[in-house]
Amino acid sequence: MPDTTSALGAPTERREGPAKVTGAARYAAEHLPGGLAHAWPVPATIARGEVASVDDTAALAVPGVVGVLTHLNAPRLGEADDATLAVLQDARVPHRGWYVALVVADTLEAAREGAAAVTVTYAEEPHDVTLDAASPAAYVPEDPDGNPDEHTRGDPDEAFAAAPVRVDVTYEVPPLHNHPMEPHAATARWEEGRLTVHDSSQGATAVRQTLASLFKLPEEQITVVSEHVGGGFGSKGTPRPHVVLASMAARETGRPVKLALPRRHLAAVVGHRSPTVQRLRLGAEADGTLTTLIHEVTSHTSRVKEFVETGAAVSRVMYPSPHARTGNRVLPLDVPSPSWMRAPGEAPGMYALESAMDELAVALGLDPVELRLRNDTRTEPDTGKPFSSRHLAECLREGARRFGWAERDPRPRSRAEGPVLIGSGVAAATYPVLVSPSRASAHAYPDGGYVIRVNATDIGTGARTVLAQVAADALGVPVDRVRTEVGSTDLPAAPLAGGSSGTASWGWAVHEACTRLARRLAGQLGQQLPPEGVGASADTEGTPDTNYAESEYARHAFGAHFAEVGVDAVSGEVRVRRLLGVFAAGHILNARTARSQFIGAMTMGLGMALTEHSTMDKAFGDFAESDLASYHVPVNADVPAMEAHWIDEDDPHLNPMGSKGIGEIGIVGTAAAIGNAVHHATGVRLRELPITPDKLVTAL
Repeated sequence: MPDTTSALGAPTERREGPAKVTGAARYAAEHLPGGLAHAWPVPATIARGEVASVDDTAALAVPGVVGVLTHLNAPRLGEADDATLAVLQDARVPHRGWYVALVVADTLEAAREGAAAVTVTYAEEPHDVTLDAASPAAYVPEDPDGNPDEHTRGDPDEAFAAAPVRVDVTYEVPPLHNHPMEPHAATARWEEGRLTVHDSSQGATAVRQTLASLFKLPEEQITVVSEHVGGGFGSKGTPRPHVVLASMAARETGRPVKLALPRRHLAAVVGHRSPTVQRLRLGAEADGTLTTLIHEVTSHTSRVKEFVETGAAVSRVMYPSPHARTGNRVLPLDVPSPSWMRAPGEAPGMYALESAMDELAVALGLDPVELRLRNDTRTEPDTGKPFSSRHLAECLREGARRFGWAERDPRPRSRAEGPVLIGSGVAAATYPVLVSPSRASAHAYPDGGYVIRVNATDIGTGARTVLAQVAADALGVPVDRVRTEVGSTDLPAAPLAGGSSGTASWGWAVHEACTRLARRLAGQLGQQLPPEGVGASADTEGTPDTNYAESEYARHAFGAHFAEVGVDAVSGEVRVRRLLGVFAAGHILNARTARSQFIGAMTMGLGMALTEHSTMDKAFGDFAESDLASYHVPVNADVPAMEAHWIDEDDPHLNPMGSKGIGEIGIVGTAAAIGNAVHHATGVRLRELPITPDKLVTAL
């Protein structure tokens, strides 16, 4: 029998790596069908109002321009669940950057020149883009079950007033943008009433469903391919306007059309992390035991579509207290629609909670690690459900050991190297274990090879490789005999790559299909397979435990982040010197890709802490930072040596692989750990991200 003991967990190299580094991998904008035309959109230049008129005369006179679509001549679309996709359907302008026209031309240069020549006049209206947590227009949204998103137990206000030790603080996180390396792009073509689209998306199945509704087609007449995706971080998790516009233009012109959104447009049309204002009130006994926890979050949303950055949800999971109130409020404004960004809710929510826990530790004179250990729990505070596994304490202890936490002098400003103040901080992290129904097929061929087919999307996480490992393990064959096909709606339907749920969802279906295939093959031992081979399929719809809310267990991944920073007391410059994370995320299916995911997310958390932010211009109603020259993501010089470790959990209440998602938990606690380290270094507590030199110099 072949040795497959290392199929799962082994640091197998990414299968698509050579294709990517040699340029053989084709992204959505790199497909070149014959007769290709190019499109360039025209964004609105007002923050609120209506289009009064459109003059496309000059645009149509540009050599190579073949057409201009506006709300006056664009085809009428069907109903869309997502109102941001109702492009060119009416004269309304809900925010600056909303698309009001689309120019199609023979070349990209002509399309861009034509778009600049379109003259649009507006009937402008007063706008409001300012997040004010005290605004009476802010409301409590409904949670997925239709209930107000505010949870209360006990009497938190009275308990807080009576607590021997109290912390009452407000933290602010600015708007943040995903800025994937590959812009959102689509290449669409119609042939005999059939639509084929290559789209930069985290979920081709959802894109096909949306296009079918908008263009009033059976899903069988649409193929969406998302074979390679150059980053998304949530911004490609739902269909975006570019794929609708490209499909619309291709149908109207009768030619294939490519539309790659300019990076300067992305801030307004593909989502962002909503800014949050978070008030935390923690009450504790003198020994550090929490008696009350109040976490109130206000974020903004657009007037087009409600999206809530549910930051308070983390406080329903992390620490027990007899009294608690957690709530999310949202304020509709004339802003672009916010959307998913890596660990939506958890990333800003845990920044505030874990920073407040650090402040409580200081008030108590207690070690921050010890405070968290004293408030560990085996049951989820909000629901009372037992955790399927919770090894937060082990993560904290192992991280402290590896980091050398015991040598830390707890006094702020106790360590310096010349003008550089050295400090260290810690924060915990959590992320829910999510899974969705998926389909998959497995096929065995006479040559001894196997093919796994599932419409998973590999967004750079190594899904092709890990799914091959899952299949090899279930089939009992070497992993190099398994080939995976992903990224097309012609394959068995699967959910999107998001919510750290991709591998759990697709892998469950793959495991089931391979288990069935293995049984079928066992019944044919000694027989030659037919030339077409034999196969099996699986659909996990209705499988127990695929519904998170109905599970009898609270299922979450946990982690601990440790950071060391150096702060120049003269310039205010912060340099992260060390980052270390220890995670408990079920069985790790591929050590190489897991470490890459953890470190990538920690790097993104570093950016959240120190460099990344978007500024809403109140007068013009748009984001000032609209490219990578002004929106500062971490570069090599900003990123120190990082360590990512994990505790392998044996959790039988998850999925056949025993895995939890790993794509997002790495960002969740990083910003708080860095912020806490800055406080330890300087004695200064900054409660608004990012922590920049100008803020620190003023505070110091």
